[in-house]
Amino acid sequence: MDFEWNKNKAEINLKKHGVSFQEAATVFGDNLALTFNDPDHSIDEHRLLTFGVTRTGKYVVVSHTELDTTIRIISARQMTKQEKKIYEEG
Repeated sequence: MDFEWNKNKAEINLKKHGVSFQEAATVFGDNLALTFNDPDHSIDEHRLLTFGVTRTGKYVVVSHTELDTTIRIISARQMTKQEKKIYEEG
């Protein structure tokens, strides 16, 4: 699996949410990760939200698209309490 992202968005995301896209990419190695369609945030492309735990133990939500074998990360942030409950109930 390959990952890509916009460098400027990655810097803004890190400052705003405290989650780097490099760290966010590790969520896709979480065997318990949950992925949902996210039609509310784009009409131009198929967006997804993945809830998972990073290698450093952060509970995060990653907004992304998938193109063949490449995942393009759009944003990442720590889960809310409600999102963490959804993740833990699997």
